[in-house]
Amino acid sequence: MSPRSDWTIKEITRIYNTPLMELIQKANQIHMDNHTPGEVQICTLLSIKTGGCTEDCAYCSQAARYSTGLKTESLLSYDKVIKSAKIAKEAGSTRFCMGAAWREVKDNRDFDKVLTMIEGVSKIGLEVCGTLGMATENQISKMKDAGLHAYNHNIDTSEDYYSDIISTHTHQDRMETLKNIRKAGVTVCSGGIIGMGETSNDRIKMLFSLANLKKHPESVPINALVSIEGTPLEERKKVNTWDMVRMISTARITMPKSMVRLSAGRLSMSKEAQALCFLAGANSIFSGEKLLTTPNPSINEDQELFNILGLTPRPSHKNNLKLKNMCR
Repeated sequence: MSPRSDWTIKEITRIYNTPLMELIQKANQIHMDNHTPGEVQICTLLSIKTGGCTEDCAYCSQAARYSTGLKTESLLSYDKVIKSAKIAKEAGSTRFCMGAAWREVKDNRDFDKVLTMIEGVSKIGLEVCGTLGMATENQISKMKDAGLHAYNHNIDTSEDYYSDIISTHTHQDRMETLKNIRKAGVTVCSGGIIGMGETSNDRIKMLFSLANLKKHPESVPINALVSIEGTPLEERKKVNTWDMVRMISTARITMPKSMVRLSAGRLSMSKEAQALCFLAGANSIFSGEKLLTTPNPSINEDQELFNILGLTPRPSHKNNLKLKNMCR
């Protein structure tokens, strides 16, 4: 059965508000029907250009207008990026995501350097993902030609709540970039953040925007806000486990074939809480001690968790490998 792209707000609301145990059970069954049980994609996220961003995203330590104590750094060298990618692969990662604190991709020397980085990381055998801000179809096509597998561009929250969090671009700007990614033939990675003061209805509408795309994002990161001192959201309370489980379950049910990534906020979650999220349909994580600039569980902690739960890493380019085998 093909995934639906005609969900209504009423339907997703009913799913989201399902009694928790029933919701987890349903999400787990859909997960089992569409994915290899116990298999989790391990990703690494590296900040290749840190700080100094002109955007005003209220959750972000890298916005130049906030005093977060973050030091602005220029673009990393090719050698440093390749070294980090090799370390990530040795630690079990199969996807390597490079993030730059840019409002948008510009056709300049730095972009040319990023294209070279993409080519180098791809040759190592990793899936290459970029998260570099807004980008045109032509720019994403150039990255694809260099070896880019996926492009991340989160829509963050609902269209209704968007202007409360960001004023320097719109929700529609985000959706346009998602169209550009798809038109360029690159896989889409897009999700959101909970815990920013939004209502449950905002969370539902955020999932509605993604689940009603003609083709669902191949990867849907669900982030819990990590409150950072100096940002407008520094005093927000930590998201509770049940809210994360509801979001992951609802994402899994509405986008059954997508990878649902348990992303930012894992450091403050217990092993038991993370286990519930995997049970509810999460099958991707970021591993490594930092997600751009925010803390994350160490590789050793994740290996221990995988051993406890009997989880195994998903191979790189799994879908491509399946296709190649079918063509032999």
